[in-house]
Amino acid sequence: MLHSAESIRFIQEEGDDIVASMRAPRTNRRYRTKAFSDISDMLNGAAPYNSRMLPHDREKLEQIEEKIRDEIMNATTKSGRKKTKSDIAAMMAEGLIEGTPQRSPRKRQASSSDVVTKFGYAPQLGYDDLNMAEAVVKHGNIREREKSDLSDIIEHKPDEIPDDFKYNHVGFTSEEAAELLEKYGKNELPEKVIPKWRLFLDQFRAPMPIMIWIAIIIEMAIQNWIDMGILLLIQFTNASISFYELNKAGNAVAALKNSLKPTATCKRNGKWEVTDATLLVPGDLVLLASGSAIPADCRVNGSEIDVDQAALTGESLPVTFYKGDSCKMGSTVVRGEVEATVEFTGIDTFFGKTASLLASTGEVSHLQKVLMSFMMILVVMSVTLCLISFIYLLVGSVPVQEALSHTVVLLVASIPLAIEIVTNTTLAIGSKALSHHGAIVARLSAIEDLAGMSILCSDKTGTLTLNKMVLQNLTPVFRDGENQESVLVYAALAAKWKEPARDALDRLTLGSVNMALLEDYEQLDFLPFDPTIKRTEGTVRNTKTGEEFKTTKGAPHILMNLLSDRDTKVKEKVEAEVVRFGEMGIRTLAVAKMDLMDGKNEWKMIGLLTFLDPPRPDTKQTIVDANKYGVNVKMVTGDHLLIAKQTAKTLNMGTKIFTSENLPMLDPETKQKPPDLGKTYGKMCLAADGFASMFPEHKYLVVETLRDLGYSVGATGDGVNDAPALKHADVGIAVSGATDAAMAAADIVLTQEGLSTIVHGIVIAREIFSRISNFITYRISATLQLLLFFFIAIFAFHPIDYTPEGAEEEWPEYFHMPVLMLMLITLLNDGTLITIAYDYAEASLTPNKWNKVVLLITSTILGMVSCVSSLLLLWFLLTSHQPNGFFHKLGIGGVDYGQITTAVYLKVSVSDFLTLFSARTGPLFFWQIRPATILLCGGIIALTVSSLLSIFWPLSEPDGILTEGLHSNLPVFGFVWFYCIFFWFLQDLAKVGAYKYMYKVNFNNIKAIPKVEEKKPPPPTDEEAVP
Repeated sequence: MLHSAESIRFIQEEGDDIVASMRAPRTNRRYRTKAFSDISDMLNGAAPYNSRMLPHDREKLEQIEEKIRDEIMNATTKSGRKKTKSDIAAMMAEGLIEGTPQRSPRKRQASSSDVVTKFGYAPQLGYDDLNMAEAVVKHGNIREREKSDLSDIIEHKPDEIPDDFKYNHVGFTSEEAAELLEKYGKNELPEKVIPKWRLFLDQFRAPMPIMIWIAIIIEMAIQNWIDMGILLLIQFTNASISFYELNKAGNAVAALKNSLKPTATCKRNGKWEVTDATLLVPGDLVLLASGSAIPADCRVNGSEIDVDQAALTGESLPVTFYKGDSCKMGSTVVRGEVEATVEFTGIDTFFGKTASLLASTGEVSHLQKVLMSFMMILVVMSVTLCLISFIYLLVGSVPVQEALSHTVVLLVASIPLAIEIVTNTTLAIGSKALSHHGAIVARLSAIEDLAGMSILCSDKTGTLTLNKMVLQNLTPVFRDGENQESVLVYAALAAKWKEPARDALDRLTLGSVNMALLEDYEQLDFLPFDPTIKRTEGTVRNTKTGEEFKTTKGAPHILMNLLSDRDTKVKEKVEAEVVRFGEMGIRTLAVAKMDLMDGKNEWKMIGLLTFLDPPRPDTKQTIVDANKYGVNVKMVTGDHLLIAKQTAKTLNMGTKIFTSENLPMLDPETKQKPPDLGKTYGKMCLAADGFASMFPEHKYLVVETLRDLGYSVGATGDGVNDAPALKHADVGIAVSGATDAAMAAADIVLTQEGLSTIVHGIVIAREIFSRISNFITYRISATLQLLLFFFIAIFAFHPIDYTPEGAEEEWPEYFHMPVLMLMLITLLNDGTLITIAYDYAEASLTPNKWNKVVLLITSTILGMVSCVSSLLLLWFLLTSHQPNGFFHKLGIGGVDYGQITTAVYLKVSVSDFLTLFSARTGPLFFWQIRPATILLCGGIIALTVSSLLSIFWPLSEPDGILTEGLHSNLPVFGFVWFYCIFFWFLQDLAKVGAYKYMYKVNFNNIKAIPKVEEKKPPPPTDEEAVP
């Protein structure tokens, strides 16, 4: 049997009685064995018939039944396996047994309401040539089939109409339509719209904003207005940036809704009228005419139309629909006019089910989870230590208001307020770099997901290949004197060569032929493509010689049926060539000629034109590059298995290409994925190098299966049917030329064709990941330094005990710093950190993965070295008036308390900046990776500002704390700088030593290289391949 492109797809369900499906041979194919009553039903007319067969009668049926019994008992297949009743039933349904009644074949589309088929490259051909190759391999060549009483291989795959569906030829009355509208609801997609003001207010409800609100309330309660204003500024800045990014991403469901056409031509009260498409109901009679949009999922009542489904599938070629075929909402009629009956409306349509899948994700991005986990650790630590400090101060007879003010200042200073601002800014700057390589980022956190992506499920057509049929040099001929040029001429004569090409095959033929060779011919008659004959035919005359002949082109098996029974050898040669090219994934188009001058009127096969959609020139190297970076590329295509296998072979992607038969479907009612998806199908999906003949839902299920196994998965797509997979993948990538719905569902939209753009994006994303990881390491270490320093200082040092003799007033009970100084440290550091987005970074050769434990340990080491050095400096300063004090021994002398406060501010500020240059190099010393010029300049400016502030700070008492600049004691200023640099080297040495030890013992699997190839199990056994 040979299926057309439309009928090749089927849904394999439990109890499925479809036994006539022709696909590439696979082991352990499971069919339900047909009972003999089933075979009798077929003989009695239930089976399709062939118009070339004689009308059946009882005697003929008895002969066929006897032949079937003989076949069951004696016949063997080419492989030697005995034929079963199931085999014979399949042959009968396929028309392979002579005498079986069978209807005239017609090309149809698979009609499941949940399926939008990605069709072949031309309505004339579909996949008939490839299906023929599979059938010949399975059943043998024409002589072998004749020996087994098997006739020509005839394609047919009847469409199934649901039992509860009824055609409407008269329309509804207004009352009937209103009643059904009340029952089914409007023909529109439900959309949950969150008001903009609600989105903005939601930005203030996260854990970190709540902490800031508490601090603001406390500052307001103690009437500390300046500090409260600073906190409000930080709060609204964070919220505004987050709201902007949320609002910019857009809404995929809204894009789906906006892409629909709002009107329809409907028959109501016996009259045709243009009505609002949202008022259509199931069972309505609608008119589908050229140029009109299909307003709901409809079944064609009769005749045929050509429909553009680009908005659904991304494919540009129109598809022909016949009586009973289901055409989907959102597509457009490009030729013809038919009446149709509405089958589904609103959420029950293909569009509606796609929208429900898009709206069901609700997942928080991986980067958000990581940031939240780090922030929660710091917040819990900050709250705990600050609460202990507050209780200690109260017990120490410090006034409540003073203790509360200090605690709030410490709490706010220790929380990484700007971590989201700096992270989002780094991602935004990185997204700009990605745009220069043809990748527009719709969701900023997708950059981090792209850096960690280990599996990419890629489309074939247009991404791996050119999406353009190219004529091949191999042209088998079956008559002496013919060659590729002459075959092309005959093929062109079977078309309207003086008019624009009507389909892809005409474009291929007329675009390759030497048009000068057609000048001597005139066309007497032309028979366009028709589904009953499945070929085109031209009657022409040579104006110079007067020769008249017919020429035709079409699928090989169609033209073989035109040949005389005496041309068995030619038929064998044709079949052999079709099989040979089919195994290479190369398409074939047959060309034949009938001489009208010799009186025989016999068709003679001329030759076969061969063509394919070749891989893009850069695809093979791009896949090599992707593998080098630890990304396994899996092909996921709706194309034929043989084409997918050849493409994968050409690109060295592997040979394990599976069809969708082994994958489940979503629940037809709830549209939920099957339970234990990863456990049941994970091994097969990991072992596969690709999938062919995929249903729209299968890409989504493959993505979900791999994600269930813990992999970070990317997916490419271009049509509405790809939108669910793009939405649920860790990284959804809409390829160049994608539909609006696919782009709205995607995280990244490509503006350039091919896979190379994605690989460039992976490299850039990993560089960005490195920058963000360095920043978070620094931010945690800076927070630990500040928090632990003030916490320990409260318990370990009491400045009042170090008050020198003769001082005008006693020093404070405990050491603390004005809010303004703390905010200056935070703002200057975080402001400078934005330049880290431009820092030099090297992309990892393997997918990036957050090792939180290692990051926290590294941050703790950096922070503790800074903290210990700050505490030591504070002790040096407090004991500077004592004869045995370190400063006294250096000859610097005693330092006033106001300058002690300023000196500590300078130390904390400088250490913070220098820690950044240590954190940015990971396991290497800080001098081994040169910083970017802009980062270096930013650091110099910030250090200069901090130094100048420490020198020229006026004598004042902000927050009741005495502060004074170091302009009158520059030796202290110089000592602090030398001290910071000395401990910076010690800090970096401790960091590198810690990394070397962790690598040596492989602490927390720090040396793990998550290569996907190492995780792939061996190919599944026959039992495992079919869950």
